[in-house]
Amino acid sequence: MTDETTAQTQRMRDVREIEGHLGWLDTITGTSLGVLATASGIYTYLGVSSLLDDTGALSFFAAAAYSIAVSVGIFVFWSYLMRLLPAMQTAASRIGLVLCMLLGSGAIIAMSSWLNAAALAGSAAVEQHLARTVQDYQGALEQSHSVAVAAQGLERDVARVRSTLDDLSQQEAEGNLSGLAGRGAVFRILRQKSAELAGLESQISSQSALVEASFAEGNAILKRMRELTVETGPVEARSVIFSEEAVRLAGVITTLRQLSVAPLVERAAADLAAAVVLPELDGRSADDRNDQQATIASVMDVLGQRAQTLQGAAREVMDLPAPEETAYTPISTADAVIRYAGDFVPSWAGAIAIDLLPAVLVLIIAVAQGAIRTGRRNVPVEDRMTLSELRAAVIALRDVEAVAGPPQPAPPVEARPEASAEDRKGPHPVPLDPERSRS
Repeated sequence: MTDETTAQTQRMRDVREIEGHLGWLDTITGTSLGVLATASGIYTYLGVSSLLDDTGALSFFAAAAYSIAVSVGIFVFWSYLMRLLPAMQTAASRIGLVLCMLLGSGAIIAMSSWLNAAALAGSAAVEQHLARTVQDYQGALEQSHSVAVAAQGLERDVARVRSTLDDLSQQEAEGNLSGLAGRGAVFRILRQKSAELAGLESQISSQSALVEASFAEGNAILKRMRELTVETGPVEARSVIFSEEAVRLAGVITTLRQLSVAPLVERAAADLAAAVVLPELDGRSADDRNDQQATIASVMDVLGQRAQTLQGAAREVMDLPAPEETAYTPISTADAVIRYAGDFVPSWAGAIAIDLLPAVLVLIIAVAQGAIRTGRRNVPVEDRMTLSELRAAVIALRDVEAVAGPPQPAPPVEARPEASAEDRKGPHPVPLDPERSRS
């Protein structure tokens, strides 16, 4: 036996071993594929049910029909590929079926996998949506509170300007401004503006309690919303309560925005120098009245400077970034899974794997069939036959012989006599008939 014959024999043994494994695996492949298709159909049914608002019989049959169609489609699709793709022997046919497999896999993901993901992680995705909404509302509440507190800080600026006017009025009462001691025209202007600022300061101070009360109420609502996010039970029922709390919290945030006194301070600062009721000059002489007029002009300049300072502080508060508009939007489990897909990668992987796992089996069978064809290449037909195939061939030959009957013996060949001398000379001429000759 040559080395080439030995190698061919070994290859055929390997081929027969692979064929044996494939034969045994073929007995469980259909059942396994059916189980996978059924499991995918069940999760598809759960995903479809979460999308249907109605819970009647029609919705049940609609979801069941869709899931059954998905199961049958998956089973038939992968059954076709398991039979046809491994049998392809040309590169063009293999590429064509691979492209068909990719197209079919995309269709399966579109009609089944995302619904499977909704069934696997739908509730968790909705809870994720609730948690994100709580974060958005918390940011809006804290930003609104920060703006309101910054506006309350303008109370110190108003108090400082009022204190300046009080000092000037005291100096005027002592005669250190206009040179006329007492409570004349200059004194009354200073006291007039000081009183306006005192009223504004009192109004700002009264807002502090309202700001803190609204902030405390908003935090209490946020706490309840966080509890709803992590509570047990159906997420749909919790979403309804969550929506009600979100509406309340939106009202609190709006109240905090309205409690900001920065616009009020900005308007009061603009009126500080513009809206002045000038009293009648009460100096006894023309010189005294001129001194009062000059002092009033100086006071108006001071009021203008202080007004600009207050306006600048108020604008800084008003220029702070306003909280973003936040509104809770109810969302279905399927939409939540798609929106927060990055947070549920394992669920998506499981949902897709249960549908596309047969693709791995198709590739395994294709590789095994390729190994079988490679092992049989350049091996004579007689060397490929197994003992059972040879026995079957012998039995078939005997059956053919039985139908045809026993073989007939060949007829004996008779000995021809030795040719005479005349025969060896050639054929004798045939005499012509005299009658035919005359005619």
